[in-house]
Formats: sequence, C-alpha cells, structure tokens
Amino acid sequence: MKKIGISILFVFLFGCSQIVLEPVDFAWPIESVLDVSDDGKVSETRFSFTANVKSLFFEEMNDSSSYKKETVRIIRDTKGYYFMIASGFKNVYVFKSDDGTFSLENKISISEFGLDLPAFNQRVPYIELLEGEEHVAYLTSEGIKGE
Repeated sequence: MKKIGISILFVFLFGCSQIVLEPVDFAWPIESVLDVSDDGKVSETRFSFTANVKSLFFEEMNDSSSYKKETVRIIRDTKGYYFMIASGFKNVYVFKSDDGTFSLENKISISEFGLDLPAFNQRVPYIELLEGEEHVAYLTSEGIKGE
C-alpha cells in the first residue's frame, strides 16, 4: 500500500510537468489594416483574429459611435503583444491576449493632436510607428524606446 501511495505521489509531482517551447517569435511580419464593421469588430482571417474595438474608440475619442467607417492598424511584436492605432488617435494601445480577451498592457502617448496617417513596421526588437512616411518612434510594450 505504501508503494502505491509513493507511485501516485511520483506521478502527480513529475507526470504533470509543464512543457515550455522556446524561443518563440510571435511577430506579424507586417501590420494588418482592418476596417471596423458596423457592429464594432475587426477581423483578420490570415491570423484567425477577431476583436471588438468599440471600447478602444470610446477610450480614445469619448464617443460611442466614433468607430464607424474607421480602420484599425494592428501589429504583433516578437513577445506577442498587440499594438493598435487608428487615424486621429493620440495614443498607441498595447494589449496582451488573456483567456479570450485583450487586456490593456500599456497606453503610449504619441501625439498631442493625433496622427492622420499612422502605420506600423516590424523593426525587431521594436515596432516602428510612422506618420505617413515619417518615422515617429520605436515602441516596445513598455513604451517609447529610450524613455
């Protein structure tokens, strides 16, 4: 009986070990430019990605209908964080995926007046933010590089 108890304890302690696969590069090679649907959702079939962005637009614009006819730019960095911005936004929003949700990791202030033509580029280990063709900043999930 004692041997059975020890065997069960051994299986319990060592049989359920966690598997870690590393290194992993979660980066999307280029940004996704996604139109917001009438019900406030964006969807990217290439990455099997769908999210409701109404609250993102409300946070940025203080208007519950500001998402209509808008486009969201999204890119994912090597660590798996999602960076989001849209025209007129003053901030870049950094999210992490968390059990079927996006949880805000950081809100990075970028412009006092908002960007007209924001765009992202993958510049490992950073995400480059552009305004049209002009470089604005290198970003990480923690903020602007160098700050």
